[in-house]
Amino acid sequence: MVSDDQRPTWDEYFLMLAKLAATRSTCLAFPVGAVIVKNKQVVATGYNGSPSGSAHCTTQGYCYPGLSSCDASKTLPSRAVHAEANAIAQAAKHGISTDGASIYVTLEPCLSCLKLIISAGIKEIFYETAFNAGEKALVRDSFVDEGLVILKQVKLSETTAKRAADLFLLFSTSVRKANVYLP
Repeated sequence: MVSDDQRPTWDEYFLMLAKLAATRSTCLAFPVGAVIVKNKQVVATGYNGSPSGSAHCTTQGYCYPGLSSCDASKTLPSRAVHAEANAIAQAAKHGISTDGASIYVTLEPCLSCLKLIISAGIKEIFYETAFNAGEKALVRDSFVDEGLVILKQVKLSETTAKRAADLFLLFSTSVRKANVYLP
């Protein structure tokens, strides 16, 4: 039988979904995944990559000719639409309100995405890896201080990650396993 202490927390659950979304990323620099959640239900997902119809960086092997990765240039912008923007666009495309929702992302949103998230009415951001520092962190913190959004760093426990991989990701989940789920 699976006890409650073996189940992932809601934060771990949604973070794992964001990490799975990141596996679809076509960005060579930072594979990022995002999941928008409302009332503990997933309403949209996104990952970063080239705009629809544009060649994927992973397919062509570079972001721009002569540049292996967008983060290798100080002047050229990333070609990728960020995961958060793609998730918000996905919700909009399907007529799903994000007002009052939360978003789980594998990388703390950049300032542009942070402003987009706030404008979309998303109230909470849960992220795995920190990104903003220095003056960018000051801008981020000003939005938090104004009460526009709550940011919280979350981590996936090693136990939960290992259990997910060993019992669910690496093997068929719809087969009875010897006394794993039986009382």
